[in-house]
Order: sequence, then structure tokens, then C-alpha cells
Amino acid sequence: MKYLGSCLCGEVTFEIEGDFDNFYLCHCGRCRKDTGSAHAANLFSSTAKLRWLSGQEKAKNFNFHGEGHIKGFCTICGSALPNIQMDGNLLVVPAGSIDSNINVKPQGHIYYANKANWDTELENVPKFELLPNG
Repeated sequence: MKYLGSCLCGEVTFEIEGDFDNFYLCHCGRCRKDTGSAHAANLFSSTAKLRWLSGQEKAKNFNFHGEGHIKGFCTICGSALPNIQMDGNLLVVPAGSIDSNINVKPQGHIYYANKANWDTELENVPKFELLPNG
């Protein structure tokens, strides 16, 4: 499979070629801070290849205290971007950075015990096509 992706401002574009081994929604405190949301949605692959199409020099990595919690991001808009971890053996791709359709579904929630206290029964929250009035 081939997937195209980009950051919000469009300065960084990339291509992923290959298959994803796993797709997890991570609720750990670090991933919640990274995304500003209830969880991160990351795809993982030990075989897929990342190719930067444009803006590679604007793609940077942040390694939290050198502990291996790594976030790739665009230095212009801050959008999450793919990164390579574990001595080049693991490609981690934020699902939201992919512009193509993704052919796999999340396999599960991880670090669920660390979920935000407001992250309950979200399927019952009203749904709007656009920003609601008022």
C-alpha cells in the first residue's frame, strides 16, 4: 500500500509505502499532551518505508527526556508527523497526518487506565456536521 500525508500548513509532505502492523489509540498522559485530545491515534510498522516528498528540513523530533516517547512535528504549524524509532526498526505514523484512506481500523485502546476523566460515553455526545450556532 501507498499512503500520502502532510502537515496542516502543507510545508511537509511524505509518502509511506508498505503495510501497518498495528493501529492503537493511546491514552497515556504523554500522548494526551502531544495531541491535546483524549488519545493519540498511531499506526506502527516494522517494514513500511517513509519518504519525505517536501519540507523534510521542517520536520523535527522531540524525545521526552530521552526516554523514547518521541513526537515528530512540523516546525511551522506544529502538526504531528511520522518518526522512526527503536534504532530505525519502527515507523510511527500519526493517523491524522495521513491524507489517503487508511485500510485498517484501530486494534484497541492502550494505556486505557490513564484515560482522561471526561473520556466516557462520548458516543452519547451530540454530533454536528459543522460548528453549532450559539
